[in-house]
Amino acid sequence: MVTVRPSLQTPEERIVHWALVGTWGLWLIGGLYHVYPILGWCLALLAVGRRIGVFDDLGHPPKHLPWGVHAWGVGMFGMAVALIAGHLNFELGLGTALKSLFGWAKGWGLIAVFIFAGAELHIKPEVVYRASNILALQTLCLTPVFFICGVLGTPGIWYVSPLTYLGGPGPMFFEVGSHLWDASSLGFRLRYFAPWSPAAAFAAHIALVCAMGDKDLRWRTIGVVSAITVCALSQSRLSLIAVPIIMTGIPILSNIFTPWPAAALAIMTTSALLYLSQVKDLIDDLVQAFIGARADSSRVRAALARMAYHRWETEAPIFGHGAIERGSHLVEFMPIGSHHTWHGLLFVKGAVGFLSLALPLAWTFFEMLAKAQRDRHARAGLGIVLVLLFNSFGENLEILSYLAWPGLLIVGIVMKHKLAIPPLWAEFFRKIFAIKDADRVGGVRL
Repeated sequence: MVTVRPSLQTPEERIVHWALVGTWGLWLIGGLYHVYPILGWCLALLAVGRRIGVFDDLGHPPKHLPWGVHAWGVGMFGMAVALIAGHLNFELGLGTALKSLFGWAKGWGLIAVFIFAGAELHIKPEVVYRASNILALQTLCLTPVFFICGVLGTPGIWYVSPLTYLGGPGPMFFEVGSHLWDASSLGFRLRYFAPWSPAAAFAAHIALVCAMGDKDLRWRTIGVVSAITVCALSQSRLSLIAVPIIMTGIPILSNIFTPWPAAALAIMTTSALLYLSQVKDLIDDLVQAFIGARADSSRVRAALARMAYHRWETEAPIFGHGAIERGSHLVEFMPIGSHHTWHGLLFVKGAVGFLSLALPLAWTFFEMLAKAQRDRHARAGLGIVLVLLFNSFGENLEILSYLAWPGLLIVGIVMKHKLAIPPLWAEFFRKIFAIKDADRVGGVRL
């Protein structure tokens, strides 16, 4: 099916389109880590201005802010509270606290900001899908250049942008280059516009979901092929698992009330029970193969997880330590709390931080799941939640949130859609709760 290019009718749509299409240009100056957070907060300010009437060029936003947006706002505010409490408990100082709050605004806070902007502003999902696929085409065209650089053994890092002096997590976020050398496999891994290779796979997962939402077959194919290519050449173990699960999980979860997913689940469950021992052996072999693919990396990650969990449990269970800490030589001096979202939250922000992410993420999953049964854009939102969930076990979502911004916008856009109740359930609600015209009005807002 071929469709025309989505029209850019509002200022925010033009901003989003050119911000995505211009990604590689921003990468050349090392500006992605600074520009995308600024973009998010500017979109949020525009949304606030529309709501209070400062900008009335397109009328007022929806009357009620969706509950899902409230959930993320409260959750990410809880992150800031835990951050401040951790700094106070361990007396880390005012300067460190202010620096950490600035990092929060470019990390956890940015997630809530983009979701809020998506829910408040006039942005069509198709604009995000198409801009993401244009970026995917650019990425496909650049891939041979990066790959040849790796094969020829040229320097993987070409230069470091002077924007690094404005502050940031480290110079790797401002490096411009083609690939990274992997000592464990004695080969190279493409990094694209991400700070490291698995982060490129994370961005590709977001692009994959956006590509699947495009109605144009040609652009959809380009987006999917590009995303799979990035995942393959980044050599991320997690992406090898996530890509097939995302591509099959979205259609299955989006049709859980239809017969075929239930039948497929019944067949798989029965088969698994009949061959339980073989299935167990297969899973064990896959786990060992996954760990053995990069044994040194798996060892370091496991040690960091044990250290983070033990120190959270024994030293700071409520609000955490307030900041990551440099590890010992046993973990190659990697920071404790940096390589796993959930263990990192426990170590840095304690149980408060853990729940501040778990609760809104769970809310969003069930909201997207319910809406995806009737809303095709909600299927993209559901895919984004799956991407965040999968990558939370291998990456630190806080530090990579700036790469997920197109997906976060989609989640916010879908949150303002009403939950469409299937006719059978509408009839049920009409009879049981005396709800009139339930199928016509499409249910209630979540």
